[in-house]
Amino acid sequence: MGYVAIKGGRDAIEGSKTAFDFFRTQQAENEQPLQTDAIENQLRLLHSRVISEGGLYHPELASLAIKQAQGDSLEAAFILRAHRSTVPRIAETEALDTSQMRVTRRISSAFKDIPGGQMLGATTDYHLRLFKMELLNESPEAFRAVSKQWMDELDLNTIPDSFPKVVEVLRNENLLAPIKQSRRDQVPFDITREPLVLPLPRSAALATMARGEQGGLLSIAYSNMRGYGDIHPTVAELRVGYVPVMLPHPITGIPMEVGEVEVTECEIVAMYEEQDGTPMFTLGYGACFGHNEVKAISMAILDRALQKGAQHGPSHPSEDAEFVLLHVDGIDSMGFCTHYKMPHYVTFQSDMDRLRTTQDKQTQEEAK
Repeated sequence: MGYVAIKGGRDAIEGSKTAFDFFRTQQAENEQPLQTDAIENQLRLLHSRVISEGGLYHPELASLAIKQAQGDSLEAAFILRAHRSTVPRIAETEALDTSQMRVTRRISSAFKDIPGGQMLGATTDYHLRLFKMELLNESPEAFRAVSKQWMDELDLNTIPDSFPKVVEVLRNENLLAPIKQSRRDQVPFDITREPLVLPLPRSAALATMARGEQGGLLSIAYSNMRGYGDIHPTVAELRVGYVPVMLPHPITGIPMEVGEVEVTECEIVAMYEEQDGTPMFTLGYGACFGHNEVKAISMAILDRALQKGAQHGPSHPSEDAEFVLLHVDGIDSMGFCTHYKMPHYVTFQSDMDRLRTTQDKQTQEEAK
């Protein structure tokens, strides 16, 4: 790959940066800059996507990245992940216990009645995709009234602190294999410090997909849904909520809660396979930062597909670990795509020279 310096390039680059900021700030004189807390709350699904793909749970910096990138989710995730790479690691948390999740949304497609009940929460699943024209000229009073009305009607005493897992119902009936202690004791693969060299453990695949790009995961998972695979999943449970983060006390060593993170978790059951001599359902798992339901479901489907490919050999792209894991990272993909915008003068000049030489040889042969 050959690059050459451009005379006057520094001035042009500085001008480009100024133009980029101009488009962010051009507005009516009475308008105010977009505040980061407004991005976090009013654009919360975009915000969740950037946190997840950036691989760093820092709501304020995620909002800043979105503002700085002018809403480009991949560019914002890139900024957030670049910052993460500069931050020292001073401690490691225990594995998050999602059974202790403070749930804001919880549904199951496998059972109508589940322990604790279905909890629809905040979703667009049941909306008509029609414009709400009143939002074009939404007044501050009407804006605040929506939140006030919801809080006034909410009875917090009726909401349990946590909900039991639906998959445990299947395990109790011996329809799903129990979790082996050997798996609990495994040290998770750290994709931020270890290179992805195949074959990879399941923890590496899950970690890679957890910060993968939603569209990339969905695209490959969709290929499996359409017939380039045979997972045919049922969502045992999809839950969104806040999970406590535990760190050992610096003196006593006893785990203590230091905060919480918003997480989306999905567990799917798929066609059964023989396990320890008994036919049982198979399980696919997906979990990521923020409220990202499509991503978590896609991740769970691909998790199950990759397990199948590892056991029986890949028959489809969605079952091939190399194909999936090396192509779902949006920042890697974006970087390779956008690098084509950089100067390639030397290499292209070489291509032109070879093409001219080939044409000349062809002309000479035709003239004989």
